[in-house]
Amino acid sequence: MNNGQEQERTFEASLEALEQIVRQLENGDLSLEKSLELFEQGIRLSRECQERLSQAERRIEVLLRDSQGRPVTATYKEPAGEAANNRASED
Repeated sequence: MNNGQEQERTFEASLEALEQIVRQLENGDLSLEKSLELFEQGIRLSRECQERLSQAERRIEVLLRDSQGRPVTATYKEPAGEAANNRASED
C-alpha cells in the first residue's frame, strides 16, 4: 500500500491490519526478513492508530468545553445492557 492509501485507511481498518500482522508474527512460520518487514509495518500502523486516538481525544476535549472554554465533566453512565454484557465477557 502506498502512503496515500495508508492515510485514507480508517482507524478500524488500520487496527485490523495490525491484528493480522500480530497473528502472522505469533504463528512463527515466517522468514527473518518477512518478520522484520511485518514488524516495521506493525510499528507504523501502531503509531498511526495512536495518533488517530490522540486526535479524537483532542476533538472530544474541544467539544466538552462550555462557552467560556472551561472543561465540562460528567459521569459516564453505561447503558444497562452493555454493563451486563461487559461483565459476562470478563468472566
